[in-house]
Parts: sequence; C-alpha cells; structure tokens
Amino acid sequence: MTTFIVSQHYPPDDSTTAAYLRMIAEEIAKDGDVVVLSGTRGSAAPGGPGQPKVIELFNWTPPKAALIRRGLAMALFAIAVFASVLRRCSRATPVIVVTAPVFWPNAAIFAARLKGAPSALIVYDLFPDALIAARLATERSLAVRLIVWLNELTYRALDAIVIIGRDMQNHFSRYRARTAGKLVYIPNWATLPARLLPLDPANRFRRNFSSPLVIGLSGNLGYTHDPETVFAAARELANEPGISFMLSGWGVGWQKLKQLQAAEKLPNVQLVERVALEDLEEFLTSADCWLIPYRAGMAGTSVPSRLYNLLAMGRPVMVLSEPDAEHALLVSENNVGWVVPPADPAALAAAIREAAADTAALAARSRRAVAVVGEQYTQEAGGRAYRALAQRLRQDRRDA
Repeated sequence: MTTFIVSQHYPPDDSTTAAYLRMIAEEIAKDGDVVVLSGTRGSAAPGGPGQPKVIELFNWTPPKAALIRRGLAMALFAIAVFASVLRRCSRATPVIVVTAPVFWPNAAIFAARLKGAPSALIVYDLFPDALIAARLATERSLAVRLIVWLNELTYRALDAIVIIGRDMQNHFSRYRARTAGKLVYIPNWATLPARLLPLDPANRFRRNFSSPLVIGLSGNLGYTHDPETVFAAARELANEPGISFMLSGWGVGWQKLKQLQAAEKLPNVQLVERVALEDLEEFLTSADCWLIPYRAGMAGTSVPSRLYNLLAMGRPVMVLSEPDAEHALLVSENNVGWVVPPADPAALAAAIREAAADTAALAARSRRAVAVVGEQYTQEAGGRAYRALAQRLRQDRRDA
C-alpha cells in the first residue's frame, strides 16, 4: 500500500506547488504508506502513522543567471530522480509526479515504466502550450517540437493524467491517441479556511487607503500575466476618487509595475512588496476585490491557485481571461466576480466602475464566493479524489 510522490518542491519550500504536494501526500497517507522524493533542502522527514516519509534527493541550485550550471543541475537532479524511483519502487507502487518546465518528471515516469509501476502526472502547467502563450517560444521552434515529441513518449507511458482545469482537455487533442481514457479532472482548492471576513479598519494594509473601493493584485506576475493592462485601467480611473489600487507581487511583471509607477506616479496606485506567508490572510482581506490578469491565449495552460484563497476570504475576483478558461468558468458559473477580455483596459475599468457603483451586488458576490469554495473546493474533496486515484492505479496493476 505504498505510494511514491515525486516533486522538486516540498515544504519547507514556500511555493504553492510545495503546499499542494504536501496536502496530497498527507491525504493519500490516510490509506497507506507514502514516500515523497523531494528536491527541497531540509525537507527530509521520517514519516509515521498517517504521515508521509520524505526522502531528500540531491538538488544543486546555482544562481538563475548561471545558465550552464543550472542546466547541469537540472540534469543531475533528473538522474537522481531516475535512480531513486528505479531503486525504490516496485510493480505495486504507484508513482505520482508533478509537471515542471524541465525534464526530471519524465525521468521519474520512465523509471516507473521500467519497473512496471503505474504512474500519474499532475499537470499544473501545460508545456509547451504555456511557453507559446507567454511568447517565449513559437509553435515551430526546435524547443517546442522537442517537448511535443517527449510528451508523446511520456503520455504513452502514463496510466493517468490529472488536469486541474476543464479547459485543459482541449490542449490534449494533439495527443489524443496517447491520452485516451487517461485524463482525470481534480481541481485545486483553497489552502486557507473558507470564511467571510469583513473589512477591518485596523488592517495595516487597508488603513493606507481612504477610498471606499480598493482593488488588489497579488502573487506571481510571470510571463503569462498581464499587469500592464491593470496599470492602464488604473490610469483611466486616476481621476475617480472612490477607487484605489493596491498592487503587489513578484516576478518580471512586478518589476514592470514598479517601473510604470516610478515613471507616472498615479495617485490612485500604491505598491506593496511581497507579503510574508504569515501575513497573507490579513493582506487578502484588505481589498474589496482582486484581479487575476492573464495574457490572451492562456486558457487551458494553467489555473491560478490564488483564485481559491481569494474566494475563500469572501473576496470577488476579476479575471482577465478568455471565457472558456477554468478560472473564468468558475467565476461566471457561480457569479463570484467578473470575467474581462484580456488586454482590454477599458473593459477592466468598466467592470471596476460597476463594482464601485453597486456595493450590495459586490457583497452578494462575497457571500457566494465563500459558499462555493466551502462546498466544492476543499482539501477534503481533493484528498478523496487523489486517494481514489492512487487506489485505482494500484487496482489496475493488480488486474493487469
């Protein structure tokens, strides 16, 4: 009854991926032993009744600018993963792996295949589609063709592929022959308890604002995000005193926001540096509504995990997205926010004006947000789905 979980990131790493993998490991451990192969320094743990055992693999982390050394480090970690799975797992032990923009997940899956062990891949980000949508690669580039070829081999070897968004199914159409019957939809969930927390005048983030409506932005702002449209909407609303923007985050988009504000000094914009994890709940309750700005073409490539925590706090969201993206579907189906076309500052400004003009409707969206997350997007529901997946993988191998 042992299940292996392989992840480069695991607590004490403070990434969202690490948090989800720990919760998945703890849920599956309710049914049997779980061994986590982790690439995070300081993550090793002996395990025990109901607790995963964590084996820390060697994972060298050179500076980001040292590209050659980083490439070598990725190769070394892939070798460590391959050797560890090959040595430890057996035909009866499912191996669950999470996607990454490098090739070590493939090493884990191929090692499992060699041992005859069933394997599943959790698709948090879909490559190369995310790279193409972020304009970091083109459809016909050598890198994209290499990833597609490797995906073909990997999907053939897998027994199950976990997608966290319904919109991801369309992107698997090019691999239809390799993925038929393998896709399993298990959405993410809130990592904070779902409860309607009112605005607190003593909130240290909120007290810097005098306007009735504060629009927030927080989280990673990478190549797939579009903070410039947010800033353009703030520029359009700069002369409307009842609306302010509290912008925070990290990544290349955050640096762009700081450059824009340094140049223009919009009076309705305040920038907040990345908030510590222990202050996250207070920070998320300091705004009336939150923004999740994606570039055009991102539907089906990833689902923002921050969405569930924002709703859990009773805060509606405005997503810049195509309407068929998972996060847009969740928002529109449950009326817990607004779906705004990507790269359209005027449409975003109009949605913000609507929120400012009807505070009763905004409050109703807040109440629905908490109810939706509390009923549908919980660790308990996700845990049951992952436990069922591990049991199915184990049973399928017995029946084979």
